[in-house]
Amino acid sequence: MKFSMNRNQFSHQISNVQRVVSTKSTIPILTGIKLDLREEGLTVTGSNVDISVQTFIDQQDADNELQIESAGAIVLPARFFNEIIKKLPDSDFTLEVLDNRQAIISSGISEFKINGLDANNYPHLPEVDGSNQLQISSAILQQLVTETVFSASTQENRPILTGLHLKISADQLLAVATDSHRLAQRQVAVKNASQNDYDLVIPAKSLAELVRCFNDTDTELTIAISENQVLFKFAQTLFYSRLLEGNYPATDRLIPDHSTTQLTFDAKALLASVERASLLSHASRNNVVKMTIKAEPAQVTLYGNSPEIGTVEENVQTQAVTGEDLEISFNPDYLKDALRAFGETKIQMEFTSALHPFTLKPEPATEDFIQLITPVRTF
Repeated sequence: MKFSMNRNQFSHQISNVQRVVSTKSTIPILTGIKLDLREEGLTVTGSNVDISVQTFIDQQDADNELQIESAGAIVLPARFFNEIIKKLPDSDFTLEVLDNRQAIISSGISEFKINGLDANNYPHLPEVDGSNQLQISSAILQQLVTETVFSASTQENRPILTGLHLKISADQLLAVATDSHRLAQRQVAVKNASQNDYDLVIPAKSLAELVRCFNDTDTELTIAISENQVLFKFAQTLFYSRLLEGNYPATDRLIPDHSTTQLTFDAKALLASVERASLLSHASRNNVVKMTIKAEPAQVTLYGNSPEIGTVEENVQTQAVTGEDLEISFNPDYLKDALRAFGETKIQMEFTSALHPFTLKPEPATEDFIQLITPVRTF
C-alpha cells in the first residue's frame, strides 16, 4: 500500500472520522483509524462502538492531489497518526505500508515509522437497509438538533432519556428531548421516500457529534433507518449511530393545553436579564431565580438570592402581559438554554400556576417549536 496526498486536504477530510475515535477502548483496534486504499480512492473509517464514521477521499478530485501507487489496507493508531500528519514539514506527504504492517510516513526532511494493525480485524460497519430513507437539509437538521438536544438527560440511570426521540409520520419529523425537568419539542418537514411511520431514539451525544460534521455548506442529507442503527449520508461521508432501546415516555400530556398568564418578551433581552439574576443564584446551593408577574400595571420582576453574597432584583422589559398575577421560581440555567435556542426573536411565555410547567413558544405562537420548564417549589 502506497500513496501520496496534500497534507492539509487529508487532515480536513479525515477530521470527522478522527473525532469519534476514542483514545481508550475495550476493543484495542478501535483506538485506531482504518485506511483502505483502492484505485478509485481512499476510504477512512473510525468508530467508538456507539458511532462509526466513514469518509471517502476521491482520487478524481483534483483538490486532494491523491496519487495512488499500490492498493492495500492498514489500521494506524489514530492519535499519533493525526499529530504526525499535522506537524509534517511539507505541504504533501507519502504513506507506505511494508509487509510487516509498519507504516512509513515521509514529508520533506521528516520520516516516521509507526506500527499498524491488520485491517481485516477491524469490526465491520453495521448493515443498514437503504429502502427506508428520509431526506432533509443538513442546515435544518442542525437547527433541529441545536434547538432540542440540550434538554436530553445526561444521567445514565434512565438511558432512554439520554436520547432525542424522533417520530416521523407522512412528511413531518417531530423531535422531542426531555430530562423530566424540562422539555424541547420541534417539528420540521422532511422528504419521506417510503412514506412509512418511524419511532426511534438516537443518543443525544451522537447527534451533537453529527452536527459538528457539517461544514458551512448546506447539503442534502439522507437518513436510512434499520432495527437498531441509523445511517446519515452526506457529501462523501457515512455517519452511523446505534439506536437506544426501550419506549420513550409519552410527552404530549406534559404540554399544557391552556394558560392563565401570558407574557411576550424579546428572547435576547430576557436572556440577558436571566443571566444577571443567575449570577447570585449560582452562588446558592438551590440555584433558583424567582419571577413575579403583575398584570395591572404590567410589571415582571426577577429576583436572585444568595445568603452568603447578597440579592439582585431586576424589572424586565416586556412587550405584553395578560392574565393573572403570578409568582414562580425556576432553575435559571434551564431558562437560559431554552432562550438561546430561540436566538433573536420574540417569544411568548405561558403559565398555568406556580407549580405547573410553563412553556415558551416563538411569537406568533406555533406548535412547531415548544420549550417547557418545570418550576421549582420554594415553600
